[in-house]
Amino acid sequence: QVQLVESGGGLVQPGGSLRLSCAASGFSLDYYAISWFRQAPGKEREGVSCISSGAGTVYYTNSVKGRFTISRDNAKNTVYLQMNSLKPEDTAVYYCDRRGGYFCSGDVSLWGQGTQVTVSA
Repeated sequence: QVQLVESGGGLVQPGGSLRLSCAASGFSLDYYAISWFRQAPGKEREGVSCISSGAGTVYYTNSVKGRFTISRDNAKNTVYLQMNSLKPEDTAVYYCDRRGGYFCSGDVSLWGQGTQVTVSA
């Protein structure tokens, strides 16, 4: 079965940290760029971060730059999103997606079911 599965979400206080995981099954992540999106109630899906297949290029939306870090471990077939200094505005369902090839400019070809992140005092 070809799929992506997100995990690691939960409830955290402002200023706290979470590490999200995106695990692939049924295929290898070696040749694909992987990105993270998030969607909050009443809002459109927002791109958060992306990493190229060789990890040579990474992108972050301005609101998370300096707080979030994307990384990949191809040997584990997993991409991570380390989230530090979390804010209530970060509350959303977080999804990972597979692009069509090596680069983040490619079209989305697969995505997961999402994991809920709630930041609240």
